[in-house]
Amino acid sequence: QVVLQESGGGLVQAGGSLRLSCAASGLTFSSYYLGWFRQAPGKEREFVATISPSGESTSYVDSVKGRFTVSRDNAKNTGNLQMNSLRPEDTAVYYCAVAAGWRGWKFLTQQSWDYWGQGTQVTVSS
Repeated sequence: QVVLQESGGGLVQAGGSLRLSCAASGLTFSSYYLGWFRQAPGKEREFVATISPSGESTSYVDSVKGRFTVSRDNAKNTGNLQMNSLRPEDTAVYYCAVAAGWRGWKFLTQQSWDYWGQGTQVTVSS
């Protein structure tokens, strides 16, 4: 059984930082792409970032470039999302997800990911 568990969310003031983690079990984590999505109240879930199985390649949505950094530790079956210079518009539930193969532009869509975590709330106050 594949399980993804996010942690590290919380309440932070604008300009602050948070580090989210995604602990994976039940799969060969090093073989999967790792992605992060977020969903704000009343909005659709949106792609935030992804990292390749080896960790060599990353991709971000424009709104977080230069502020967020995605990483992974395959030895620990863990992925991370370091979020700096947080803004109120970053407030959302953040989800991690994994995909077994390269999906290209389709990684932007929820349907392209194979397994999901339950999410962790990030709230940024102004």
